[in-house]
Amino acid sequence: MTIESMTEYVKTLLLDEELWINTGIVILKVIAIIFVSGIVVKVCKLLIRKGFEVRMKAPLRYSERRQNTLLKLLENVLAYVVYFAAILAVLSLLKIEVAGLLAGAGVLGLAIGFGAQNLVRDVLTGFFIIFEDQFSVGDYVRIGVSEGVVQEIGLRTTKLQGLNGEIHIFPNGTIIEVVNYSLNNSVAIVDVSVAYEVDIPKAEELINQFLSELPDKYEQLVKTPELLGVQNLAASEVVLRIMAETKPMQHFAVARIIRRDLKLFMDQNGIEIPYPKMVMYQKQTGSVDSGTGDPVKHEAKGEI
Repeated sequence: MTIESMTEYVKTLLLDEELWINTGIVILKVIAIIFVSGIVVKVCKLLIRKGFEVRMKAPLRYSERRQNTLLKLLENVLAYVVYFAAILAVLSLLKIEVAGLLAGAGVLGLAIGFGAQNLVRDVLTGFFIIFEDQFSVGDYVRIGVSEGVVQEIGLRTTKLQGLNGEIHIFPNGTIIEVVNYSLNNSVAIVDVSVAYEVDIPKAEELINQFLSELPDKYEQLVKTPELLGVQNLAASEVVLRIMAETKPMQHFAVARIIRRDLKLFMDQNGIEIPYPKMVMYQKQTGSVDSGTGDPVKHEAKGEI
């Protein structure tokens, strides 16, 4: 084929009105498929959320943590299915033989499957994590050496958000041991120190009175905190221990609240909080032989 003939062929092709019309129609159909797919995904996600809201009002309903987990999982599966169907529709529109492509993909997938055992393990582990409700979205868990709030549980990976905002991503097949802190109530342990000069029975009575008022003020508490008694006799202080049962993962906040309020309460009731004391010895001036060099004891209070 000569250059002139090729040029003439390209010119004829570019000026072919029917070709451009058909190409435009195909492009519009592809755009329409993509647009409709996005609309279908959004509408179906909305219907799923509405269905879960109705489910939560039923007598036999899921827990909130399990609902969030299943909701995210169904939304992800829905998106995968719809977009996969959209891809097949676009390929059919482009005159690509989908049946043959799927058959070839099946044979290729079988070959790859022997080398994709980790992927199969991840999917199976993810299925059992969700089925057995080992942990759910919103739970505070420890996986290996990482701790955080579960952001998402997929069939292949699990995502945790750490305390500093970092995201830990774990393939489900690598999750061997999980510590879930959100299944049961938590316990806040607060140690409070008082001076040796304080009347311990009187101090315990006042602290019990203080603790009895806390459940009415803070909804994080499950029941009235308990004063366990003297925990330790230190060098300059008596340590009393308080135990408070809280809602899951609220023990950090409750412990801080109890320490703050208890400090104010002890100040109001004259319960002395110990602080470091220092004893100084000052030697008098004079001759050692004359016996006038006896030390004089001075006691001072304050921070060292």
